[in-house]
Amino acid sequence: MEKKAAGIKIAAENRKARHDYHIHETFEAGLALTGTEVKSLRAGKANLKDAYARIDNGELFLHNMHISPYEQGNRFNHEPLRVRKMLMHRYEINKLVGKVQEKGYTLVPLKLYFTRGKVKVELALTTGKKTYDKRHDLAEKDAKRDMEREMRDRQRE
Repeated sequence: MEKKAAGIKIAAENRKARHDYHIHETFEAGLALTGTEVKSLRAGKANLKDAYARIDNGELFLHNMHISPYEQGNRFNHEPLRVRKMLMHRYEINKLVGKVQEKGYTLVPLKLYFTRGKVKVELALTTGKKTYDKRHDLAEKDAKRDMEREMRDRQRE
């Protein structure tokens, strides 16, 4: 899962999040990792599927993100599901605290990527979608795809 664009290498992406949540705002945060975690990320061995962020005692933490143990790692290899600290400015965390305390808001990681050698997380402030919202989005997507196919076929004739 390697994409490069303007010096950014995407290590992992949570594509299901856009289907399951309404995304209101996105933020960028750094991530405090160990050496073997970074090496595993460079190999693309991360999973954001069930991950979420939480604010505890004024600090931001990422829970349930799975980074596979590094294959060439030794006995000092990392714990795959450990809680990882996220790095943001204090005023940004305070802004998030106010938003998350509102009913229904959740912090969900969308992407994990490298920028200038540093690991960054794209964090989204989200609310959950209802089942009918998901069905509506899929129907819109199908209709748009059909319309584009029709237009393309007409241009060929």
